[in-house]
Amino acid sequence: MSNSKNKPFSQFHFIKSALILICVIFFLPKNTFAQHDGHNQSPKDTMKMDHDKMQMTSFFSPNLPMNRDASGTGWQPDESPMWMYMKMKGNTSFMVHGSLFLRFTGQDLTNESNRGGNHFDAPNMFMFMLSHKLNDKNLLSFHTMISFDPFTVGEDGYPLLFQTGESYNGVPLVDRQHPHELFSGLSINYTHSFNKNIDVNTYFGYPAEPALGPPAFMHRLSAMNNPDAPLSHHWQDATHIAFGVGTIGFRYKNVKLEGSIFTGREPDENRYNFDRPKFDSYSYRLIINPTKKISLQFSQGFIKSPEQLFPGEDIIRTTASAIHTKKISRDNFISSSFVWGMNHFSDGKNLHSVLLESNIQLKPITIYARYEFVQKDALELQLLQFAGNPTFNITAFTLGLNKILLKHKAGFVSLGAQATINFPDKNLRTIYGNNPLSAQVYLRFSPPSTYFHRHQ
Repeated sequence: MSNSKNKPFSQFHFIKSALILICVIFFLPKNTFAQHDGHNQSPKDTMKMDHDKMQMTSFFSPNLPMNRDASGTGWQPDESPMWMYMKMKGNTSFMVHGSLFLRFTGQDLTNESNRGGNHFDAPNMFMFMLSHKLNDKNLLSFHTMISFDPFTVGEDGYPLLFQTGESYNGVPLVDRQHPHELFSGLSINYTHSFNKNIDVNTYFGYPAEPALGPPAFMHRLSAMNNPDAPLSHHWQDATHIAFGVGTIGFRYKNVKLEGSIFTGREPDENRYNFDRPKFDSYSYRLIINPTKKISLQFSQGFIKSPEQLFPGEDIIRTTASAIHTKKISRDNFISSSFVWGMNHFSDGKNLHSVLLESNIQLKPITIYARYEFVQKDALELQLLQFAGNPTFNITAFTLGLNKILLKHKAGFVSLGAQATINFPDKNLRTIYGNNPLSAQVYLRFSPPSTYFHRHQ
């Protein structure tokens, strides 16, 4: 990592040159790059593929489509495509899912403050899921998630203006996004189905994701092309890595009620170890999928001492979200998410956040955007010169674009760019500037996409 104030012109010209190159690539003919999408399959292969698709059921219920599976035990709309490698043998299914960004990010191109930075890094995550159907009514599944962020991003994370949460070398991370754990998820789930409308599942993990919040940002289709975590991550979905989780869920048709007990403390600075489980926090979540295109959730978590540097501070986190996904054609879709999250601190303060993001895929082009409003106080931003710990209103808007360069049965390679304009609270403008501008360019690697449907 280097400081943006030391090399302002080189950073600006690097981003400008990269954007020019991307513009040229975007206007190249569609067939400029090699594309191998399986259209040359024989009718026999196609019939086999279609038959297999009809058998793909949820890893949490034998009566739901796999498309509904999100992060943890959460749901997304049934019309959601999935990016994964899949293998079936008898009653056993194995799935691999993930993404990798190779990118350069510059967080203050206009040099309005000294709190930005630039970085070459590679945010990533990989999931492995194994499901075994014991019989028509009983299902057992195992889930693993790993991230090489500690190696490819750095133990102090990547620069991101106005981001907060967790720590490094005993100092709160401010204007930086922390890396995820090497082992971000290890869990097991057992589901008993009484009939096609009623399931009960039990889920245990170390680490794992409790029933709190919407699907984590890296698992949302609306955020799939944005390498950055939301500024409201610790207001909405930051509990997706908890060292010790137990969840029981009850489903009736398209309604699911869940309760979790989990460790409230967020992961410590050692990104390679397993933190001590405490099971000192709990949460509940209600999810409703009224149609195949919509998933709604409301949840509340009572979190004990989440931050290592503030052990006496507890949080009640309340979230609500709506996700809409519509399949436009075989390869194209639009997915949008609205998320509200509020942290109620033990001193009585309430801090709110609102996120609205959308991803429109019209292969080979994808357009995406994210709007955020989040409240953070002086202590959160480590601006201790402000007396009385005032609350600041922060707004950010991101617009991005990418194009598939290589489409192959092994996966996709996309080239993309995005820019973010920030709108600090008026009391922060002497520190951050009026409207600091951030931008980044990246290559994204992901598995192939497909749709699965429940066998009728």
